[in-house]
Amino acid sequence: MVGGWAVTTTEEESLPSSQDAPHSSDPDRTGRRMPRRTVAALAGLLLLVTASAGAGALLRPWRQLSSQVPLDTPPAAEVSASAPAAAHWLSTGIVPGTGTPSEPMIRRALLDLHLLTTSQGAATAGRSRMWRYVWPRDAAFVAAAFARTGHRDDALAVLEYLQRMPFGSQGFEARYLPDGSGAVPDTRGPELDGAGWVLWASGQLAAAEPDPAARRAIVTRLAPMIERCSAFTLRVTRQGRVLPPASKDYWEVPEQTVTLGVAAPLLAGLQASMRLHLALADTAAAETDAVAADRLAATIRARFGPGYPRRPGGDRRDAAIAFLLPPFVEGTPDPALLGAWRAVQIEAARPAGGLAPGAGWKDDGVSWTPETALFALTAAATGDRPTAQRWLTWLAAHRTAQGALPEKVLADGSPAAVAPLAWTAASVVLTAVVLDATAPESARSRPPTPDAVVPAPASPPNSGPVTEGTQTPPEIPSPGR
Repeated sequence: MVGGWAVTTTEEESLPSSQDAPHSSDPDRTGRRMPRRTVAALAGLLLLVTASAGAGALLRPWRQLSSQVPLDTPPAAEVSASAPAAAHWLSTGIVPGTGTPSEPMIRRALLDLHLLTTSQGAATAGRSRMWRYVWPRDAAFVAAAFARTGHRDDALAVLEYLQRMPFGSQGFEARYLPDGSGAVPDTRGPELDGAGWVLWASGQLAAAEPDPAARRAIVTRLAPMIERCSAFTLRVTRQGRVLPPASKDYWEVPEQTVTLGVAAPLLAGLQASMRLHLALADTAAAETDAVAADRLAATIRARFGPGYPRRPGGDRRDAAIAFLLPPFVEGTPDPALLGAWRAVQIEAARPAGGLAPGAGWKDDGVSWTPETALFALTAAATGDRPTAQRWLTWLAAHRTAQGALPEKVLADGSPAAVAPLAWTAASVVLTAVVLDATAPESARSRPPTPDAVVPAPASPPNSGPVTEGTQTPPEIPSPGR
């Protein structure tokens, strides 16, 4: 309990053979393995979801772990909040999806993002030991969710925390400790996509600020990081003329060739950098960014199109296709890209109704909620409301008993791994923001759903997606505070 408010927490000690490590895995059948140290640390044990009040394990048939991670354990402290304080924080912004069936999930997801972020702006990926770090990628989504729900001070704190982190010749490290030291917990090394994600999130915050003077003040505070990330992206793509070098991406496994999971976020970052430089009245830099973005978009089409596989010349698609669509990359998607985006939702489907990270992921029956939520978000942002809503319905039906969004869902529909997971929560919140912006006028004055803070899922565990459709791509709104 946190000040009387129940929050689901998990303790990750190890992984059974049918599971994957957080942000790291044996994703396909190519023989890649986790580092020896990780294997030694994880061998033979399991990942369980436990309730903060001591409820039984939800992941079967393995044993329940004997300990839980206290929610206020340093260095990810300062996240505890009483129920009144949490309600007050929510009242300082908006709760998208109010009055819809998704409201309980959205409200809980926003509260979880708030509780997973320290007062210094360290947006941790999860509360459990192996997730209690700051991934620039995940933190960027958290910042965007805060920005688009009126919590712009929180978004700025998250981005300024990243601005204080070391940024080397290969960009951001994979993850940082949440204590502000800039230290890293392991030897994962840099991941090139982080620079693109941070630029994109900075652009989301700037766009969410309606006052031009306040917007420029925000961008000025973030200018050192914006300049570093922009210069880095221009350098590794030779101003958009080439794809970036091979790097780990959101799969977090060593790669021999570049992946769409790195190239697409860097494209999104260049587009955002252009707008950020315009906010700084640096028209020359904005023009450089715009030209480089156009070049990189053409390079990606030439190397990855028309099927858009995970790797150039490959035949298996992954969730990174979503990164080429709004709200990440601007513009109207071409038909081939949209066709590939629809196809991967079939190719990566799993028994419980969710999605794996890609068609080449190991065939273990596990659905991953971050990737599933990405397709909800991009469906909403491309005008496909039915697909967005059915993915939200599926996610809501597979939360933990306390209402938190887990990282994974097993083949039998059971929530598994860490819960709550910040990346999934942020994507769900952003999806609701876009759906609100495109809702019919008659649906915009709905009353709140009663008692919607931390309810249990209302749908059967194995209920899944049901419909599809397409509409005109919308814009994400800029809510007032």
